[in-house]
Amino acid sequence: MRLATFAVLSIAAGTIAASAQIPAFQHVVVIVQENRTPDNLFHGLCAPPYGSSALCSTSPTASQYNIQTSNWLDNSSSTGVTQPSTVALANQYDLSHAHSAFTAQCDADPTTGACKMDGSAGVKCSGTCPAKPQFRYVDNSTGVVSPYLDLATQYGWANYMFQTNQGPSFPAHQFLFGGTSENMSGKGKTAGCTAEAGTTVQLIDPTGENQKMYPCFEHQTMADVLPPVVTWRYYTPSAGSIWTAPNAIRHICLSSGPGGKCTGQDWTSNVDLTPADVLKDIAACNLRSVSWVIPTGANSDHAESNDGGGPSWVTSIVNAIGASSSCDNQTGYWENTAIFITWDDWGGWYDHEKPTVLALPEGDYQYGFRVPLLVVSAYTKAGYINNERHDFGSILRFVEHNFGIEEGALNFADARAKNDLTGFFDLTLGPRTFKTVNAPKNANFFINDKRKPTDPDDD
Repeated sequence: MRLATFAVLSIAAGTIAASAQIPAFQHVVVIVQENRTPDNLFHGLCAPPYGSSALCSTSPTASQYNIQTSNWLDNSSSTGVTQPSTVALANQYDLSHAHSAFTAQCDADPTTGACKMDGSAGVKCSGTCPAKPQFRYVDNSTGVVSPYLDLATQYGWANYMFQTNQGPSFPAHQFLFGGTSENMSGKGKTAGCTAEAGTTVQLIDPTGENQKMYPCFEHQTMADVLPPVVTWRYYTPSAGSIWTAPNAIRHICLSSGPGGKCTGQDWTSNVDLTPADVLKDIAACNLRSVSWVIPTGANSDHAESNDGGGPSWVTSIVNAIGASSSCDNQTGYWENTAIFITWDDWGGWYDHEKPTVLALPEGDYQYGFRVPLLVVSAYTKAGYINNERHDFGSILRFVEHNFGIEEGALNFADARAKNDLTGFFDLTLGPRTFKTVNAPKNANFFINDKRKPTDPDDD
């Protein structure tokens, strides 16, 4: 599938550039994983074989990762700090990532309102919880997260990517799809416009403080502002999941009623309830212009519910795109696809970096804590580290920029974002040759996995 030519600005220079290898990407893939911070998941960037402590700093240069490896702030400690210890990626407990957990971990200064970032000990834990469960980083002694570390060091890494909302997954995915969310919470087995009767979520706006509503909203999303020739698909494990953002948009879902089904044409044409179908679509040269990819619970990185498959799941998609050679009139997908890999919220884990808190009313719920962001393309330099501040609106702004849409068209997080992530790409360069990223499981495993897909969690 080859798209029509767009009047798109050169990503490298900000003006139309005759020297660009391509005028814009034909495909943008947004892979969304679950509930991690840079300090928790990417500690391995600061240790052999990927680097050393000198490669990481809390005041990084352009070539250092902003990751703190010791002396994590802890207001419950007599010394004011805690030394972190390891935890398995597939661990046996979960941490709260509700708005109340954000408030506890932030521990805002009463004078300035800035987060002191020393309240992680106040975040609630469920399951088999060890001492100081929040002050942990993922153990990579077996190489379990090496695929992620390989992607970070071979392509682009963001030192300052923040989730837009101060809370859990349901509103986070609304921001990733539509640039806004009307709710600050979401918990349960179903969500969106097909949720069971009586299901409610708490509103964000301070004028509606402590008010609740049925979780079905009506506003434009990125899917609505894409030009007609720009196609989209949302891969997700179930229709009623709080991770399935289109189900909460009234005109996309067109619900048959509470507890029913989405019946809208946009829904039936563009929402795929088998995440591994993204791998089949890549192989069949049917990758859409814009794709959102949500994992099953086993492959999500979500604490307590994942089985360690996340790094392999993500790299199977990257490898499939990188190996593509016959699609798009024999050019293949690798030379015309931008891949963004991010995590929807911080998951209750420690992170040292203070978020910017906006003025009211937005500051009542925005911004949230830092999450990882990896950027992969044939035009991203190896080991590139970006030091601009981003949030989920930055991803939407890139999609707008890339497909010739006015940046900020949704007038929400995309309009407020300070940049559009174009710093990760230099389209004047020749495309890099793709090298397969090693991982324990490959595309065949996920395509043929017979396990019933589960949602990552219920919050």
